[in-house]
Formats: sequence, structure tokens, C-alpha cells
Amino acid sequence: MRYIIIGAGAVGGAIGGRLAGAGCEVVLVARGAHRAALAEHGLRLKVPDGEWTYRLPVVQDPVELGELRPDDVLLLAVKTQDSEAALAAWGPAPVAGGGTAAERLPVVCAQNGVESQRLALRHFRRVYGVCVWLPATFVEPGVVAAEGAPLTGILHLGRYPHGTDETARLIAADLEKSRFEAPVVPDVTRWQYAKLLGNLANAIEAVSGPLGSEESFAFYGRVRAEGAAVLDAAGVAYASAEEEKKARGDKIQLVEIEGAPRGGGSSWQSLNRGTGTIEADYLNGEIALLGRLHGVPTPLNDLLQRLANGFARERRAAGSLPFDELVRLVDEAVAFVQES
Repeated sequence: MRYIIIGAGAVGGAIGGRLAGAGCEVVLVARGAHRAALAEHGLRLKVPDGEWTYRLPVVQDPVELGELRPDDVLLLAVKTQDSEAALAAWGPAPVAGGGTAAERLPVVCAQNGVESQRLALRHFRRVYGVCVWLPATFVEPGVVAAEGAPLTGILHLGRYPHGTDETARLIAADLEKSRFEAPVVPDVTRWQYAKLLGNLANAIEAVSGPLGSEESFAFYGRVRAEGAAVLDAAGVAYASAEEEKKARGDKIQLVEIEGAPRGGGSSWQSLNRGTGTIEADYLNGEIALLGRLHGVPTPLNDLLQRLANGFARERRAAGSLPFDELVRLVDEAVAFVQES
């Protein structure tokens, strides 16, 4: 199979680079300065065991690639706010032998949250979800770091909305030989919703910096508890913290990589790069949405969603809101809900 990595940033670049290193055929999809650097210098992947450069085909859209192949796999790794445009661009792309990508090819959503695969199912017949445990950093155009060791990441994979099939097993086999663990599971959303609860911390980290103090972890505990209460009320199944811990074990340890400082996760990186957008609508916003649908107040996640979006829109510096000020705003939000 040939893997077309739509969004060759931190996660997409790490997966694409590792697949290429294992001998798989890979095409990268990128834009702007990142695309130019990839085309000129190749993908530089910094990992704990060294730095590797992969000279791979790079395109901006399916027109540049021409007719797609029947054995192509579209791996979607853009942020969720960019998914609709990517799906609309690649869905109508013609496939050799007839039909379109949306009709014939698998699209694999390797993203945070759960919304992208819903969006994909509106366009594509064959949709796969991935629960992404993969610490990665966009260092600069053309350069990506993946800090996990001994495994680069764990990628639970399954058909969406549920089930498994031979395609999932073939993709998993390629991932397994590329320094990933890739369990094929019939209930991938169950793992993704558990990951979503962890990703509720992304907005905290983005606006007030990485969690480190007892107070910040306690605050995240409140945010997570609010999210879990919403999922419970909505009847959404999710893997327990004990299951997650058992699945991860000590398989992914963060290793500091020279020349690639890890300031924060995906949302922090969006602010740090000044992209003007952030994924909070599909993380904290997913909890807010379900809370409104099922009558559960979500003042903490509502506030974090608004703050993160404001930071992105105004291009404020990542982590620049003092934690004490964040707590004050949260207390005000909670008091407002209680008085309403």
C-alpha cells in the first residue's frame, strides 16, 4: 500500500517518516514553507535513536499527484478544524480504474478528538479511526521530532463507527514494523473518548503553560471529572484510566532530543506557531456540546474552550495567562452557572 499523509506536521510527519524508514511507500501533503522545505531538503525526523532524512514526494493537493492508485491509503493528520477542507479536496480525486477516493479508498483519521471521523463518513465509505498516543513536535519547516521510546507511539486502530477488517490489519502490520504498536480493535471510539478526557488538559497547557504544580494537576482533575460526568450522562463508553495505564505500560517514555525542545502538546504548539486556529472546539468543545445535549453544566470546559479560541484568534503567546488568573476566571464561571 502507498500512504498519502494529508497533513505532514508533527503527528503526520512522525508516522510518515517511520513508515518510510520501514520501507513503505509514502507521499507527504503539506503547504507553504513546510512544503517547500520538505521538497528541497526532505523530511528530517529527529527521534531518540538519531536523526533521519527521508526524500519523499511532496504535494499540496490531489491534482499535483494525478490519478490515485487503488492501493492508496489516505492518512488524515491535519488538525480537526482543517479536516473538512482536506476531505472535500481529496474525496473527489479520481482513482485508477474508475471511481473516486471517497468511493474506493480508505481514509484513516489519526487525530485528536472524535469529530473528524464523523466528518469523513459524510464523504468516504471506508473510514478508520485511530487513538493517537504519539508525542511529537513540529520543530521548524521540514523538521519533526518524535520523542517517544522505546516505541514511537501506540495507535489503536479500527473501522469507524465500529468493527475491524483486513485493511485495518494490513495498515496495523505496516505500523508495527515502523516502531509503533498498533492494536486493531472493534471499539476504537472507546479508546478515543478516553484519550479525549486526557486532551482536555491541552487548553490549560496552551493558555497557562504545561502542567507541573500540584495545583495545576488538581485543576485538570476537576476539568476531567466534568468531562467524565458528561460522557456518563450521554451513555458514551470510554476506556478506564487503569486500562489506558495497562496498555501504555512503560512502552512510551519521553526522551529529550537535542535541538528539538518540547514546549508543549498539540494545542500549545498551535499557539506557539501563531497559526490563528486551535483544536479546542473539538476537545473541550466536544464536552460542552454533549453537556448541552444532555443537560449537564460544563463551566470549566466552556471557559477553556473560549480562552483557547481567544488566544488563537488574537495570536497571544502560548502559556502567557498566569495560572492564578485562570483559576480566578474559572471560579467566576462556576459561580455564574450556580447563580443562573
